[in-house]
Amino acid sequence: MDNKEFLEKVRKTAEGYFDRGEFFCSEAVVKTINDLLDKPYEETVTKLASGFPVGVGKSGCLCGAVSGGVMALGMVYGRVHGDKMNEKMFPVAASLHDHIKKLYGSTCCRVMTRNFEFASPERKCHCVKITGEVAAFVAEKFLEDEQISKTIKKD
Repeated sequence: MDNKEFLEKVRKTAEGYFDRGEFFCSEAVVKTINDLLDKPYEETVTKLASGFPVGVGKSGCLCGAVSGGVMALGMVYGRVHGDKMNEKMFPVAASLHDHIKKLYGSTCCRVMTRNFEFASPERKCHCVKITGEVAAFVAEKFLEDEQISKTIKKD
């Protein structure tokens, strides 16, 4: 499987979790990326993302998918107590923010979804698409990192 096909698979996996109602945006991204990395964290890691949907607990602020994406980037570039900050963490997190802002004009949930009724299928479809975009972006960043790409299984 080439990188393009792989990224499409990642996108569809994250979208599927959200579309089927198994997870919301942030949870779908975290679950997808944890699986992509061959589960460096227990399945329960998804719980950490459960407060971020609909712009952090339905407050309409930062897009939940973006929050989940930053958490997923932390799976690789984050640190534990006593470690120095990984020099890649801030720039790659900022690049996710900037990518989504460029595509959607904002990273604020209420701005990104302002043209949709909350409970509408159109809003859900829009958010599903954003979720897939974030998961694919994170996966692509990992593929671009020679150290990380060696550990990713593309099957």
